[in-house]
Amino acid sequence: MGDTFIRHIALLGFEKRFVPSQHYVYMFLVKWQDLSEKVVYRKFTEIYELHKLLKEMFPIEAGDINPQNRIIPHLPAPRWFDGQRAAESRQGTLTEYCNALMSLPVKISRCPQLLDFFKVRPDDLKLPTDSQTKKPETYLVPKDNNSVSDITGPIILQTYRAIADFEKTSGSQMALATGDVVDVVEKSESGWWFCQTKTKRGWVPASYLEPLDSPDESEDPEPNYEGEPYVTIKAYTAEMEDEVSLQEGETIEVIHKLLDGWWVIRKDDITGYFPSMYLQKSGQDVAQAQRQIKSRGAPPRRSSIRNAHSIHQRSRKRLSQDTYRRNSVRYLQQRRRPGRPGPRSAASPHREQQESERAKPQPAVPPRPSADLILHRCSESTKRKLASPV
Repeated sequence: MGDTFIRHIALLGFEKRFVPSQHYVYMFLVKWQDLSEKVVYRKFTEIYELHKLLKEMFPIEAGDINPQNRIIPHLPAPRWFDGQRAAESRQGTLTEYCNALMSLPVKISRCPQLLDFFKVRPDDLKLPTDSQTKKPETYLVPKDNNSVSDITGPIILQTYRAIADFEKTSGSQMALATGDVVDVVEKSESGWWFCQTKTKRGWVPASYLEPLDSPDESEDPEPNYEGEPYVTIKAYTAEMEDEVSLQEGETIEVIHKLLDGWWVIRKDDITGYFPSMYLQKSGQDVAQAQRQIKSRGAPPRRSSIRNAHSIHQRSRKRLSQDTYRRNSVRYLQQRRRPGRPGPRSAASPHREQQESERAKPQPAVPPRPSADLILHRCSESTKRKLASPV
């Protein structure tokens, strides 16, 4: 049947998505050697990381040794992100870039890293759920180059502040100093956020950032005590009491997906934090996840950061492991009893507190005093009224 290779890559357009935060993905029609055609969705930051990987793998063709020998096409780094206008302006650049990739020598255009990047992932087949408040918006490349599609104004990126110094350990990361203000372009489930300033850009651990406004904003989703099945793709040994140690290949349930990349998982009757980068649903591309683990690793937790300085008096509150375990037990008990009302495990901690307050015993009501005692203790005016004939 021959080796697998890509015949052509066509850019179809882009999508504006709103979960977990507003971002854009590009739609590519990938035509393979077996005449199959697949649609895949990729973020610009992912495409740029592939570009950097190819340059590292082929330094001669990238012009690192002699600039005159460069044949790998240029791709601008992620620049100031001004929303839909930037997403649309990049379409021409990406079209030229993909065409140039396919015309490179076979050792580059058919290398495993490039082929794996454009293979269909489970997320490419995932449809928007009814629970999403805003469905993705699709913008196709116009057939007539003279036509201009609707363009909205620039979006306002979320602004965060660094609570401590962060030293980068790889070229794709961005160093931070305490007090640095950054704009968040992309929030990844891994806990690494792609941020930028006027002079630099790169990946930053979310645990080092706090919002400038609304310190008590509820960004993290609510716990899901029903749990989602995941498989560990890398072993991890707990370093703190509220973490869980697991070996590679274990099946667990995720009950709370926190944006800093440390999810609360349930294994039998045990709950605790575990790095989301080491988890994956069955059927997903493990090779890509392993590359991310190798390039960045699991982000640090907020509790492990020394000399953290917040500008807010109150930090964001998180549920305790005792609350996670208690609600998990309640859910499991309800699930074992069919026909009962829905589990109370989804109740918020505030509701639990209200219920516990209502359940407290009320003070006893004293007995009503006798008529003689009332008459003895009442005022003279009341006594005269009672003595007067009716």
